[in-house]
Amino acid sequence: MKLLAASLFATTSLAVGHHSAPAPTRMQVVAQEYSFTLSRLTVHAGPALIELDNMGQDPHDLRVQRAGSRHVAGLGVIKPGSRATLSLKLPPGRYSFWCSVADHRALGMQATVTVTR
Repeated sequence: MKLLAASLFATTSLAVGHHSAPAPTRMQVVAQEYSFTLSRLTVHAGPALIELDNMGQDPHDLRVQRAGSRHVAGLGVIKPGSRATLSLKLPPGRYSFWCSVADHRALGMQATVTVTR
């Protein structure tokens, strides 16, 4: 009986003491001439995987910038029919997403995402 109790205690201690990293938030951004369609406009803070799918006929890229920050993250130019994934750690805030190719941003390839706690 003592062996069973000790075994249960050890198992419980291991389960309680084990912390896994949070799963990354996943978001898809579909690029077409001249728009972005996002799978979600609000995500939780933490690790994020942002997939850019170029469903258009022109090359597109993705730039991401938190409001008030100078840092711009992004993916290089993606050929039509291709996709790429950007891995980021997102603190809470408002983020601008845009395509920096030629005048695509001015033509409507931009969006705003809110990251909450």
